[in-house]
Amino acid sequence: MRYMLLMVRDDAEWEALSDSERDYESILRWWMGVAERGVLRDGGELQPARTATTIRWEGGKPLTMDGPFMEAKEAIGGYGVIEAEDLDAAIAIARTWPARGHKVEIRPIVPR
Repeated sequence: MRYMLLMVRDDAEWEALSDSERDYESILRWWMGVAERGVLRDGGELQPARTATTIRWEGGKPLTMDGPFMEAKEAIGGYGVIEAEDLDAAIAIARTWPARGHKVEIRPIVPR
């Protein structure tokens, strides 16, 4: 089964960290380790939520807005798509995410 791992962070706190505090070296090792296990299907870091463009519908017509639709302190900072036997296996992978201060949300992808 495929799972989406959503790396959730506080963008303001993340941006306030230096590169060494962000520990990209550990994060890169994590991505490489998951890829070497053969379960990584896709993934990447996202630009801060303030760079988002949102399309919403009003009166049946699409409106384009700058920024995220939802106002929240936390935002999705990155994502990974993995192939795992079951939720327990996906949890085991997500628990190894090295960026402390982040949360990892695990969501099953609807099979097509």
